[in-house]
Amino acid sequence: MARRRRQAHELERVLGANALFSTAYGNVGSSIYYALGLTAGIALGLTPLVFIISGIIFAATAATYAEGTVHYPEAGGSSSFARHAFNELVSFGAAWAQMLNYVITVAISVIFVPHYLSIFWAPLRTTPWDVIVGIILTWVLVGLNVVGIQEAAKLNVVLAVLDFATQLILVALGFFLIFSPHILSTNIHFGAAPTWSSFALAIPVAMIAYTGIETVSNLAEEARDPLRSIPKAISWVAIAVFAIYFTLPWIALSAMPVVKHGAHYVTQLGENPPHGFKNDPVLGIVENLGLHGVLLQTAKIYIGILAATILFIATNAGVIGASRITYSMAAYRQLPSIFRRLHQRFRTPWLSLVVFAGVAPTLFVLSGQVDFLGRMYAFGAMLSFTIAHVSVTALRVRQRDEDMPWRARPNLRIAGVDWPLFAILGGLGTGIAWLVVVVQDAPTRYAGMAWLIAGFIFYPLYRRHLGEPLRTTVRAPVVIMGAELEYRSILVPLAPGYPSNEAMDVACRLSRERGSRIVAVTVIEVPLELPLDAYLPEQVTAANDQLDEARAIGESYGVNVIARIVRARNAGRAITDEAVRRGSEIIVMGGPRRIRLTAGKRAIFGDTVDFVLKHAPVRVMVAAGGVTA
Repeated sequence: MARRRRQAHELERVLGANALFSTAYGNVGSSIYYALGLTAGIALGLTPLVFIISGIIFAATAATYAEGTVHYPEAGGSSSFARHAFNELVSFGAAWAQMLNYVITVAISVIFVPHYLSIFWAPLRTTPWDVIVGIILTWVLVGLNVVGIQEAAKLNVVLAVLDFATQLILVALGFFLIFSPHILSTNIHFGAAPTWSSFALAIPVAMIAYTGIETVSNLAEEARDPLRSIPKAISWVAIAVFAIYFTLPWIALSAMPVVKHGAHYVTQLGENPPHGFKNDPVLGIVENLGLHGVLLQTAKIYIGILAATILFIATNAGVIGASRITYSMAAYRQLPSIFRRLHQRFRTPWLSLVVFAGVAPTLFVLSGQVDFLGRMYAFGAMLSFTIAHVSVTALRVRQRDEDMPWRARPNLRIAGVDWPLFAILGGLGTGIAWLVVVVQDAPTRYAGMAWLIAGFIFYPLYRRHLGEPLRTTVRAPVVIMGAELEYRSILVPLAPGYPSNEAMDVACRLSRERGSRIVAVTVIEVPLELPLDAYLPEQVTAANDQLDEARAIGESYGVNVIARIVRARNAGRAITDEAVRRGSEIIVMGGPRRIRLTAGKRAIFGDTVDFVLKHAPVRVMVAAGGVTA
């Protein structure tokens, strides 16, 4: 026991607001290396305004994801919100759009890696070499993920900080060396460069600048205290990314102004190579900062290596995201169970990795058209974001009388409902942006609609094959290997005075298959007079100590333990709700160490255990320790 306690105190308090922020920014911030050029090619001198408008829409979207993820802290993002707000058919639509986002994230990130490595070999900036290298890197990452190589979390944090600092330095140097309000004003030709239709199209394309907002939702299951950490992390990401996109376009267009070539207006920032920097816009900024000699070469090498590394990690995040959403869809009977099947040796979802992180992105990379990839991302993202906005609004109506743990702002109370203005306005913005892409760009319209049609043909046929309704939520059955019981998802509630260590030991023995997961939960019962997100340092510290010890026990068995703090009014209700939300197959909990007296009778279990035994929708196992009168 002493050894476990020492191990527990050495464990990092994982996935708090800082860790969530750095992980999300590492993914969202990577998009600056391609979004700037793709957007400038359409928006020209109005590029800064386009990024401001898309940033406002993103801020509303971030608020929607913060509220939805706090309320349902599980992987899935808009798909999860739609499941709880509407039904499984709408959830499938959101998940299928998300799948397209991940596929395009892989394709667009990986094809820009060789563009920035062109500082070492110039042909990498252009087709076919960027396509060839991009496909090779895609399959290298798929292979690594099949083998089960883990991401270096600390490296991701370091790179995210380094990336943000580098972007701030570029902004500072740009304002000092080349920023020119006069040039920026002469860049603008209202109605001509860009045309109003191009300006409208540029807004959804600029939303690729915020690739990766689903990251926080997908990590929400592993957030220690989601009620406090998730809103902070998402708001920090929104502020940091908006700060860069609010300032860097001014510098870029001061360095590479809009000029008239023949009958057309162009900027090097949005022109194809070899004369333009659409394929490597940040390198274009560096080249036009006015640096010379060794300083310029050093800056180009530094930016090239940093950008290629971050884009490579963003590609890997897309590969992991694609496999996660596939696994989740198979678990809810939206895709065949074969996509949940793990490799016999490596215990990873190899088929989902091969199909949705390998084959599908490769088909898009083969097009070699970065503009097409950007618009395809806008198609899928705007649809997914719109479903998220509508779902959160619907949940506000359905749960108008419930004590919600946290609400984003601003809101407007009408007819007993706190209407989420951020979700309503954000939904209008993303919905209109999606329609603009569909109406204006024929290749994107046909490819995007083909993706949706394929999904909505397959899903009804698959549900019909199973004999299940389209709208009903159905979880895939648990596969039991061998004669002994083995569970892949176990919930272990922890509480002072209960034999939590015994419960963890039992859970670890039940969770023998590699890839199984134990969720250790400590419930903080918040008094009615306090809000659910109240600052309770003593209770949080005690809960963290229990969860750290649970993780140490899991490590001793080689089992993955997710630690979770849940704030609620009633511990028993919170435990059963968490089991439903996570699709747990069994609850393992300890009985109290003291026998309580009820109406003159000796009762073995406490009120919380009694409640869970009575109301839990899954199996419950009680590991009772020694009791005293």
